[in-house]
Amino acid sequence: MNDHILKIGNYEFNSRLIVGSGKYKDFQTTKDATLASGSELITVAIRRVNITNPNEENLLDYFKDTNVKLLPNSAGCFTAEEAITTFRLMREATGIDIIKLEVIGDAQKTLYPDVIDTIKACEVLKKDGFTVMAYTSDDPIVAKRLENAGADAIMPLAAPIGSGLGIQNPYNIAFIRDAVKVPVLVDAGLGCASDAAYAMELGADGILANTAIAQAQDPMAMAEAFKYATIAGRISYKAGRIPKKPYATASSPVDGLIQF
Repeated sequence: MNDHILKIGNYEFNSRLIVGSGKYKDFQTTKDATLASGSELITVAIRRVNITNPNEENLLDYFKDTNVKLLPNSAGCFTAEEAITTFRLMREATGIDIIKLEVIGDAQKTLYPDVIDTIKACEVLKKDGFTVMAYTSDDPIVAKRLENAGADAIMPLAAPIGSGLGIQNPYNIAFIRDAVKVPVLVDAGLGCASDAAYAMELGADGILANTAIAQAQDPMAMAEAFKYATIAGRISYKAGRIPKKPYATASSPVDGLIQF
């Protein structure tokens, strides 16, 4: 398979960059920046952006003449049941079956995911026939459990949502890459294009960027920067410019004791 192709479930994408749709001034700017990024997948909060009501301005209409697919997400859902119901209703209205599963555990400060309910929801949604991309913490054990629950892609946070702090724990991203066989896409907290390149150099299969692009003085230029940074980081990783396991060997031998 062409290494430029990102395969998630039965879907294939030519770009390894996913963009978000929040925080733009209007839908036209959202479209322009997305096209500049080269991304073929844009995530949309079902509870915040209209993609189901044909009688109101609808983001779907802006992408009908493009190759960009919408990736509905469950931002604003705080239980597995809420997320499951939201996605079922969304699919009934739009026919879209590739989703970004988010179940938030703390809406007041961190916006960290509730990983227990995320796993529960993943199991049900996968049985329902969805292609599930699961937003989660940067915990390799949780990542493996999500894979076992049927997740088609794991999306660990790099830093708190919207913080722009960049990758705070590169070791955990590398651990997750080693732990699972499905694609790993670094999500949340990327602040600049170099963060995207670093995520790819750590072995990520792709990245998701929103605030860094949408809140830039020139969203189109920043989107293009993320496009090339993602490509460059992937090439660097495949070229072996940094170790594929950028962490030290455990001081106590674990061979034969731990298997992911």
